[in-house]
Amino acid sequence: MWVVSSVEYLSPQEAGEADAWSKEAAATGRAGTQRLRDVAVAVPPPAVASALRLNPGTSAVVRRRTMLLDGQPVELTDSWYPTEIAEGTALAAKGKIKGGAVTLLASMGYAVHEAREDITFRSATEDEAAELGLSAGTPVIVLSRTCLNAEGVAFEASEMVMIAEGRHLRYRLVLGPQR
Repeated sequence: MWVVSSVEYLSPQEAGEADAWSKEAAATGRAGTQRLRDVAVAVPPPAVASALRLNPGTSAVVRRRTMLLDGQPVELTDSWYPTEIAEGTALAAKGKIKGGAVTLLASMGYAVHEAREDITFRSATEDEAAELGLSAGTPVIVLSRTCLNAEGVAFEASEMVMIAEGRHLRYRLVLGPQR
């Protein structure tokens, strides 16, 4: 069983540290890598535009990645960023980002203060099934996440389509003052 916690993926890495996915996989003796499928400027789907508070038809930067565990695809991640935040940065460039996008964004003043996540379950589309090595119609988990800074500015909206088999999502909620 693969246990995943969102907290590590929302926290910037220290200088020289690997991204959260690589670190989490390594902690269990496995290899976590990613393949960048595309980086583009495009009009996001309506749900993403709404999450980022973009006007209809407004373009954003999207980074499309396939997450690999021991060389096998386990997740498709599309992360969207408002153009005014991403333009001219590594977010809009084709290539990996040292320490991951969360680390870069934090250095730009966009640290995650609040993350909103929705989880749904559905059948994989033909394209998703092909990229993940599944049979068409296989159940997948879809995690949609919006990241906001302390001022309430939404700066990242991601959709992660995950292989459901063997996946365990873990959440820890702390209400009130932390001790």
